[in-house]
Amino acid sequence: MLYEKISKDMIESMKAGNKEKVSTLRLLKSAIDKYLIDNKMERHETTDETVIEVVSKQVKTLKESIVEFEKGNRQDLIDSANKEIEVLSEFLPEQLSSEELNKIIDEVFDHVKPTSMKDMGAIMKELKPLVTGKADMKDVNTLIKERLN
Repeated sequence: MLYEKISKDMIESMKAGNKEKVSTLRLLKSAIDKYLIDNKMERHETTDETVIEVVSKQVKTLKESIVEFEKGNRQDLIDSANKEIEVLSEFLPEQLSSEELNKIIDEVFDHVKPTSMKDMGAIMKELKPLVTGKADMKDVNTLIKERLN
């Protein structure tokens, strides 16, 4: 289970003296615990899907921060955020290639049979469980909009 792997990795990182990794994993565990509290769940209810969802949000936030850091010409913060993303990526499933992603989108389109942008919600409802953590939802959203137009 991913939650236990995070705990083990944190302990190993503490023993190895890897402060950056320990810090990132502590933040991740806190984010997962907050998610559980917000959704009135117990720690034993933590699933890999929950962990992947939280990790995906953390990575998305860091990528958005990098864009802002680039505007401010803060290479130190960019490097730090990239290191955090590298640590967090260990807990995400392998990312889908563009061919695999397009194939999944094709299947959802065949199932939903959208006719306009009004069907965006139905498409995303079907697609999100299939690609969460495996693809950047921003890119997925762009691909869907291109096909609908």
